[in-house]
Amino acid sequence: MTLTTTPFGPRATAAEVLDGVDLSGRRVIVTGGASGLGVETVRALAAAGAQVTVATRTPATAAPLLEDLPGVRSAALDLADLNSVRAFCADWSGPLDALVANAGVMMLPTRQVNAQGWEMQLATNYLGHFALAVGLRPALQAADAPRVTVVSSGAQLRAGFDFDDPQFEHRPYDPFLAYAQSKTADVLLAVGISQRWADQGIAANACAPGWIHTNLTRHLDPATMQAFGAMDADGNLLTPAHYKTPAQGAATTVLLAASPLVDGVSGCYFEDNQESEVVDGGPDVQAGVAKWSIDPAAADRLWDLAMPVVS
Repeated sequence: MTLTTTPFGPRATAAEVLDGVDLSGRRVIVTGGASGLGVETVRALAAAGAQVTVATRTPATAAPLLEDLPGVRSAALDLADLNSVRAFCADWSGPLDALVANAGVMMLPTRQVNAQGWEMQLATNYLGHFALAVGLRPALQAADAPRVTVVSSGAQLRAGFDFDDPQFEHRPYDPFLAYAQSKTADVLLAVGISQRWADQGIAANACAPGWIHTNLTRHLDPATMQAFGAMDADGNLLTPAHYKTPAQGAATTVLLAASPLVDGVSGCYFEDNQESEVVDGGPDVQAGVAKWSIDPAAADRLWDLAMPVVS
């Protein structure tokens, strides 16, 4: 199989990826668009002419973006609360050209669950976005060549989806394992949409932004940050050579959400602005997409697990 390639490398910024792309009249939702990678995603899309809705738990945090960028609005959305997701979908009207599932939580130190009993990282990173995509499907169908972009992580290489105990009810809770499982689920979400909604013209892909200093790492302890090479013994942040800026980290996201370079591409996983090779997952694998993350049977099984919860 020939992988999709682009002229942009790992250090390209979101603005560079969309340079010359006219998104006038296109409507985009970016979850978690008020901080970190989301801000840079919103900036690049809006600068290219898109009308962007920043979906965030606290809409007031998006105020600086609304002041700086025309065509940007904010709306309340708590992905861990399915009632909030339903309310957001009910309030949306008109076509939706792109949904960017960017928001997430990482390595919560203790096991927490949402109202449906789903482990909180899985509930936020996957289930809330699944419910959002399902609720907004009519709006996506009403657009011309709509796209869903799911921000995953290289952590998907570390764990498949545990269908026997997805909520850590029987095995010891592990913050990183729970995070890795949720990021695998994110890729499976893109695969599931690609399989089930292709006949409706909806494309879906997932991506890894890379290593970046953002608020996502707020739950990581100093020992973990030091193991990542991102903190010294005195607690000062370090920026290793393989780390990206937020603007560079958002590049692959906007590529999948809006660039004509990936027209017709669906059900794939990208990193560093290129489609990734399929690899065996494991503790020593540094790049690519794990076989378990794009397994069509697993995507179907996960879809069937989630649908009754959000219906």
